[in-house]
Amino acid sequence: MASDPRNPSAASPLFLREAEIRRGIELLFFGHAELMRSGDDILAAHGLGRAHHRALYFIARKPGLAIGDLMTLLGVTKQSLGRVLGELEERDWIARERGQRDRRQILVRLTKSGEKLEAELFAAYRAKLIASYGEAGPAAVTGFWTVLEKLLTDDMRDRAADLARRER
Repeated sequence: MASDPRNPSAASPLFLREAEIRRGIELLFFGHAELMRSGDDILAAHGLGRAHHRALYFIARKPGLAIGDLMTLLGVTKQSLGRVLGELEERDWIARERGQRDRRQILVRLTKSGEKLEAELFAAYRAKLIASYGEAGPAAVTGFWTVLEKLLTDDMRDRAADLARRER
């Protein structure tokens, strides 16, 4: 499969063959699982799961996010998100407020304790990604991001780009 015997991770020039596609799927599954395990102990210590973390993460990225937009970002139902947000609010990690322009809208933001928890979780994931990015190098990271972006729908790609723009 690999074209360079010195680098077993190198893609074959025939990277569109089934074996290479399967390797990519497997690496996505395994890589995602490994990355997510980075925060599992922190989440478990608080009696939380990965769904809670995903909500905390996106609320941190877009303070004042409308619940409808959060549902879209997470790809979950209102009922599922309601349970997660209810637990986070009960523990004073998030707060809900009415929208200024549209009073029907419910916006969510992290509380101070929510910001602290999200920062602790982010630090665990950041350490794992820094190590991986550092070994792979900038060209590999750019290629990795390109592949992931190409997996997204146009709408989700726009949402991801919007989050990235906030960093600049």
